[in-house]
Formats: sequence, C-alpha cells, structure tokens
Amino acid sequence: MKLLENKVAVITGAGRGLGRAHALYFAGQGTRVIVNDVGRKEDDYLADLVVDEIVSRGGTAQSNYEDVSGFEGAKRIIDQAVREFGGLDILVNNAGILRDRMIFNMTAEEFDAVIAVHLKGTWNCTRHACVYWRNRFKEGDHRGGSIVNTTSEAGLQGNVGQSNYAPAKSAIATLTI
Repeated sequence: MKLLENKVAVITGAGRGLGRAHALYFAGQGTRVIVNDVGRKEDDYLADLVVDEIVSRGGTAQSNYEDVSGFEGAKRIIDQAVREFGGLDILVNNAGILRDRMIFNMTAEEFDAVIAVHLKGTWNCTRHACVYWRNRFKEGDHRGGSIVNTTSEAGLQGNVGQSNYAPAKSAIATLTI
C-alpha cells in the first residue's frame, strides 16, 4: 500500500513549478487529486496538462480552473473534491503570482493582486476546507485533515523588489502557525 493511497487532495497553483511537483507526487502515492490552476499555455489549461500526465501514469485527477482569490471560487474547489472524490484529506495552498517591482514603481493593483492570490487565496481555501472538516467531525468522523501552505524565504528575509510578495508570504507563515 502506498503512503497516501485513497486520500483526496486539493492542490492550488498546480499547473507548473512546485504545485505541479506536489500534484505528481501525491498522485504517485495513490492520492486522488484536484489540480487547480487558472493558467494557460497557448490553447491548453495548465491544469489539464498535469491531469493528463497523472492519468497517463495510472493516477486519478481532475482539473479545476477557479481563482483562489475569490471566496466562492475557493469554495467550489473544495466542493469539487468532496463531490467528485467523496471527501477531502489534504489541502496544499500553493497558488501564487509575481508582480515584481521596486516599491516606487509598483501600482496598487500589482500589490493587491499578489496579496489576493497568495494570502487571501490561502485563507479562502483553508477556511472552506476547515468548514468541511469541522462538519465531518461533528458527524463523528474524527480523521481530520492536513494543510500544507507554501511560503518563501522572501517572507522571512524580505526582498527589495517584492514589497507585495514578501509580506504575503510572511503573512502565510503566520497564518499557518
């Protein structure tokens, strides 16, 4: 039996990079995965490409294109896992964007967009997952769930060109604690 066999995971920002690596790892361990990513590469959604890779290796996964920064969109991600795979065991909050600029060149929109995806997106998905787990606990299922939040050393040490990204990652570290 594989370590995470028959578990269900939602992984946000799973279309490339670290999120993709998370999705492939969890699927390789027998986890059914919701691959969330809003990004596109030419005419293909990145989530679909990762799902195709998982399925070609014998895994089980579905795509999700919701924007984690929206409260209701984040709920639909969690709801999809419960509806399609019968539950949720693991949430990996990895979605993120960059809008690097020196603070004197950064627009309010660039600041807000990064905070919205990183911090609010992490909070949104976590909040909806916790509601699901709390309700499940009240019904007598005490298995609980696991949350993995992606942060960065920029959140601990700062970065001169990331006055939006660094505080978002620092806040995620604090939210995790």
